[in-house]
Amino acid sequence: MTRNAFVTGLLVALAASASLAQKPAATSSKTEGTTPVLRNACLITKDVARLVDFYSRVLQISAKLSGNDYAEFHTGATVLAVFSADAQEKYIPGSAQAASNKSAILEFEVANVDQEYSRLKGVVKDWVKPPTTQPWGTRSLYFRDPDGNLVDFYACGKKN
Repeated sequence: MTRNAFVTGLLVALAASASLAQKPAATSSKTEGTTPVLRNACLITKDVARLVDFYSRVLQISAKLSGNDYAEFHTGATVLAVFSADAQEKYIPGSAQAASNKSAILEFEVANVDQEYSRLKGVVKDWVKPPTTQPWGTRSLYFRDPDGNLVDFYACGKKN
């Protein structure tokens, strides 16, 4: 499993736990008890600027940049980071392969899936599934970012 797939998978778990949380996660680096707390997920890419531009438009927030190799999107419960594949290779050689994830989904809870679909039509180039109500009651839409990572925008709802 690549680091990208592993970290992206962790973001999926965080998205699920964040929607169940009673209060926002603390900003302290200390965790309470013995359970690890996921605070950050990182996408490794060959083109940081391209992914930063994409996620800035998709998430409607600005990234906090650290040079040309690293950016962070603070999304409330966690941080979505974007890191240069070249810098990752220098940091931990052989640990990641950019744009090769086919096993994890970045999931973002939104207020209205259909409104997001309309808003993103000029931003997203690779649609996977249009807005659909799932059998378990959530409404989702799926698309890929410029590196091919699968993204789900979903809204919780009541099952019909």
